[in-house]
Amino acid sequence: MTDSVRWLVHDSGFPNMKVIQFAFEKDDVGMANDYLPHNYGHNCVVYTGTHDNETIAGWFDGLDDEMKQRVREYASAQDTPADKVYIKLCELAMRSCADTCIIPIQDHLGLGNDCRMNMPSTVGENWRWRLLPGKTTDELAERIRHMTWLFGRTNWDAKNE
Repeated sequence: MTDSVRWLVHDSGFPNMKVIQFAFEKDDVGMANDYLPHNYGHNCVVYTGTHDNETIAGWFDGLDDEMKQRVREYASAQDTPADKVYIKLCELAMRSCADTCIIPIQDHLGLGNDCRMNMPSTVGENWRWRLLPGKTTDELAERIRHMTWLFGRTNWDAKNE
């Protein structure tokens, strides 16, 4: 993010966009990256990924061993099986101080990159992925409900209506 974008966000009052996948760079030895949750302000929206990104599970799978270790350490996922790290990354987004948190269903489900919505700069195969009936479960709903409660993101007004 450039200084001019930082000033635009500051001066406009619009929320900043943070993407967990952008947080981990090899050359960021001081953990100063704007996309690391400990560097967020409140006036932002955090995403595990967007329609233009890899799924969080696909992204993690594609990292080299050094970066996987860095992500695991930051997300407190050292002992988490590789095929479950996506849950820790969803929790990382939820745990942040960002006013808003958006997690695509593909990331809650731990789906791979074959379930991406969009591949930028390509035509023909984008926007075809669909969530099929029966792919969500009561267990998933409970995990999302618990995560939402645990990290203070429950809309209690809506719950009590």
